[in-house]
Amino acid sequence: MRLRDPMPEFDGATDWLNSRGAKRRDLIEGNKPALIHFWSISCDLCKESMPQINELRDQLKNDLHVIAVHMPRSKKDMDLDAIKEAAKGFKITQPIFIDNAHKLTNAFNVKYVPAYYVFDADGKLRHSQSGGGGMTMLRKRLSRVLDN
Repeated sequence: MRLRDPMPEFDGATDWLNSRGAKRRDLIEGNKPALIHFWSISCDLCKESMPQINELRDQLKNDLHVIAVHMPRSKKDMDLDAIKEAAKGFKITQPIFIDNAHKLTNAFNVKYVPAYYVFDADGKLRHSQSGGGGMTMLRKRLSRVLDN
């Protein structure tokens, strides 16, 4: 995805956890920016960054939509019970789009996890990054989007 691209639709989930599902229009109608983060149960960097994502989620719960997307990196990562167990262990309470068919992963053109996408209240991409670290940059970009 490129800056200012519209947020893709949330179609093709093999399952949802912590939600009955979310639609693009739900996120935009809420007139709040959104953070979409991709993770995988086999990703060590994802495990390291999850507490910081949870902190952002909790700090900004009234001002920011947060959606997690589980992107399997192997057949083993597709075990729904293992994903549920990991989500519970990582205290992921936000909606989780289970993307075993890589529908949303392909729509976002995600190559690596963790990956983060920040959309403004109009549903336009304002920031994206992937890989470990970078929480300072993510916080700065979120702050800038929230201030507008």
